[in-house]
Amino acid sequence: MLCKRLVMLLCGAAFCISQAHAQEYSLHDLFGLALERSETIKIAEEDLNISKRQKDRALADLIPTVSVFGQHTRYSEEKRVSTSLLQPEHTNEWGVRLGNSYSLGGREFRALDITRQGIEQSVFDLHTAREDYMLDVAVQYYDVLRASREIEIAVANVQRLTKERDAAKKRLAAGTAVKTALLRAEAELADAQSGHIRAENVLKIAKNILSKTVGINGNYMVKEPLPGVDIILPQQGEVNLDFLIRGCQRPPVICLVDMALSERAEIKSLSLQRDIDEQGVEIAKSTYWPDLSLEGVYVREESDPSPTFELDERMYGILRLDFPLFEGGLKKAQVSEAESRYRQAEYSLSDIKREISVEVENSYIIVTTAASILKPRKAEVDFARENYTLVSKQFQHGLADSIEVIDANTRLITSERELLNAQYVYVLELLRLERVTGTLLKSFMSSQSSGGSEQENN
Repeated sequence: MLCKRLVMLLCGAAFCISQAHAQEYSLHDLFGLALERSETIKIAEEDLNISKRQKDRALADLIPTVSVFGQHTRYSEEKRVSTSLLQPEHTNEWGVRLGNSYSLGGREFRALDITRQGIEQSVFDLHTAREDYMLDVAVQYYDVLRASREIEIAVANVQRLTKERDAAKKRLAAGTAVKTALLRAEAELADAQSGHIRAENVLKIAKNILSKTVGINGNYMVKEPLPGVDIILPQQGEVNLDFLIRGCQRPPVICLVDMALSERAEIKSLSLQRDIDEQGVEIAKSTYWPDLSLEGVYVREESDPSPTFELDERMYGILRLDFPLFEGGLKKAQVSEAESRYRQAEYSLSDIKREISVEVENSYIIVTTAASILKPRKAEVDFARENYTLVSKQFQHGLADSIEVIDANTRLITSERELLNAQYVYVLELLRLERVTGTLLKSFMSSQSSGGSEQENN
């Protein structure tokens, strides 16, 4: 027994030392690490780089191409008629060509405009990817916090049931209780100990998921965002959304919907896609216009033997119009396809606006509901704790049986878990509300810049 206790003390000391040296992260820290290390974000960043290179390619199509060429021709034999050379033994030809082809419908210039809009669209898509990833990090961060608090609840439950088991032993020894009361207390304690182990495993899994998402190696801890939910919740149980709507005089839900429709990167991206598809219709129509090719050429030719009257150097320009007369209905099909894509973009934009409006309204309802039940949940925990204290004392003095104690303890632990869930639903839904209004990344960047300014001032 002594050796076992010594081993437990050593293990506990080692755990405390490892926790003392563990890196501690706040939600703000995890946001920064995720945006810096996430492969998902890096993929979106590469999409932006690809859009920039596509613009360079479209710009290159407008710039004339310069090429050099050379040719050596060797004939089977030299041929002459009288003194005139008909075919030399070999010829060398080289020169420089400058030219390009343009559509009279302005297809190349519209394509350049599309690539510029594509860059803006990639910026908005990157913004969306970052906000989605930040929300995933927030959910996993609060999962870790919730699991940590679940362990605290489980430990307190084990401690309470251990006292009740000990009290049942004393009453059984004194002859004031039956053995079934002790057995019931032992069973409840064993179940509580199993719950404690399960809670620890849930915490390990939650930390593993968060470390993979953010890119953290080794042991770490997370900081509580605030000392308590009461700090961010008014006394009357109503949500204070001034940090989002900033003095909007209309009903909060309308202000939030208007903000989302103006701030959400998805709407901006689809608006650009609609403009791009509209340009695509004009590009398809421009195929009805002829193509104009401009070319300037310098050629030098050397023959051996050289003819008497040889023009060994030439410089000329070419202006060519190319207008296909029949293509089997290809151009008409291309225009119809481009018009369908434009209508699709219009429908998608209208659909996402309605979807985002509903999303904001639902998030607002969840936040206000979570805020309204926090105060009753807290009161329920206070009542359940007071009830357990009274029933426990009555049991110790033989005025209550073990079933009443177990019921009181079950009510207490249930109410504690329900309060815990309500607290984390509330704070997480506040973050989700920032996400659905399109201000989550902006809030993080502003807090990061203000934090940097404070460090510089210090």
